[in-house]
Amino acid sequence: MYDYVIVGAGSAGCVLAARLSEDPDVRVCLVEAGPADSSPNIHVPAAGSRLFRTQLDWDYDSHLEPFCRDRRVYLPRGRVLGGTSSLNGMIYIRGNARDYDSWGQPGWSFDELLPYFRRSEDNERGASEFHGAGGPLAVSENRSRNPMSDAFLKAAGQGGFPANDDFNGAAQDGFGYYQVTQRDGMRCSSATAFLHPALERPNLTVETNVHVHRVTVAGNRATGVTGRRLDEDVEFRAEREVILAAGAYNSPQLLMLSGIGPADQLAPLGIPVLVDQPFVGQDLQDHPQCWLVHGHSEPVSLLVAGEERHQREFRDRRTGPLTSNGPEAGGFVRSRDGLPAPDLQYVCLPVMFTDGGLGFPTGHGFSFASYVLQPRSRGSVRLASDDPTAKPRITHNYYADEADLRTAVEGVRIGLEISRQKALKPYTERAVSVPASDSDADLRDFVLRNTQSSYHPTGSCAMGRVTDAELRVLGVDGLRVVDASVLPTIVSGNTNAPTIAIAEKAADLIRGVAPLPPATAAAGG
Repeated sequence: MYDYVIVGAGSAGCVLAARLSEDPDVRVCLVEAGPADSSPNIHVPAAGSRLFRTQLDWDYDSHLEPFCRDRRVYLPRGRVLGGTSSLNGMIYIRGNARDYDSWGQPGWSFDELLPYFRRSEDNERGASEFHGAGGPLAVSENRSRNPMSDAFLKAAGQGGFPANDDFNGAAQDGFGYYQVTQRDGMRCSSATAFLHPALERPNLTVETNVHVHRVTVAGNRATGVTGRRLDEDVEFRAEREVILAAGAYNSPQLLMLSGIGPADQLAPLGIPVLVDQPFVGQDLQDHPQCWLVHGHSEPVSLLVAGEERHQREFRDRRTGPLTSNGPEAGGFVRSRDGLPAPDLQYVCLPVMFTDGGLGFPTGHGFSFASYVLQPRSRGSVRLASDDPTAKPRITHNYYADEADLRTAVEGVRIGLEISRQKALKPYTERAVSVPASDSDADLRDFVLRNTQSSYHPTGSCAMGRVTDAELRVLGVDGLRVVDASVLPTIVSGNTNAPTIAIAEKAADLIRGVAPLPPATAAAGG
């Protein structure tokens, strides 16, 4: 018996476990489907993609994407302490202030959430109006800075785009290096930052290798969870609350397996309906991204990272290509005049990136992608079976709204202009994956054939529809959802930092303490 049972030790779950267990009188149990984060490939930044399709990855794929040539899209998610923060690209981005203000949820404006961003942050630039220092989450400069990343930023400048040295500062527009969640050249996942320092607390229990199957409900109240560890059935009971922090795919799946979801979907599977909640699993959002890839003869890509000299540099000084987060640099762009905020994000990788990260580079190369930041298209997470071990049926519906496709096409068009600038000439010798021409037809065809996920699923248990503004599941007492699934609309940037900030605020809501005073800085404008 515990006070709180948290399902999922990812970006949000690790924060919740650490913050709630600060009270020595509270008993906290954190339950994770995967193992401890002991793999060296987790902690060496450049090795993150080696975790794809392994036991540390839920290894999801979308269902046939009906507006994207009926393609399946690979959707990696971390299945390990730290969750996807143990295998992501480590970019620290909050998004745009307008994102949060548009939610219309009490307590969740940007000014109200900025103090929680700052509380979690230990930025090596120090504390400021926009940043925090001394928090658990290390935010640092990238130590790799590949010459191709430098060239990409120069090319963006040659293309007429401004520079920006802090995307989380006063303005989001422009190009520059991303800050990353690293400490001393090593990955700083949510497990490293929040959970590990709390593991010695006697009131915190961490259960790994447990696949949670359902939330147990007595009357109208969540009482715990049941699941399985190898061949053993297990149950964890909660006196106060069950908190789902399993992510935008698994949290709605767990709700539906527990009888909380659309009755017309649950009943045919033989799942007793406890709460007919039609919005569970709906409103799924992601940033569709499309990559331009070139090959060249310069021996500077991340293929050299495994060379002995670079291994020695990393071992001795924690610098060099093995510290690369992959998407080292990028920027934010407005695809047309009159937009209130950027609608495109760019990231560049100093290596060939193909097949959603599953392809192996055939030589030295350079890749960069554009994301559609505020997609109008909505997908869903549905059950494929009443068997809790069956993977959910995920459909993102990329480009269901024609406006998203138009923005994606403009993103590729702008990317092609950047690729033709003088600074990138040494690294664009050979086209590996580019459109056949600049025509609208060829650009559309390229986008539909090459779109991948940016690994930013959100919205499937949205505030105001599935939960209230305190993240309590509507219709069930003692049950909350705290992860990226609660975002009413996706933020304009990478989702790891916002998920951590949401969990920081949720911890205060759960503890019943007064919220941090709102900020007055209009950051990310």
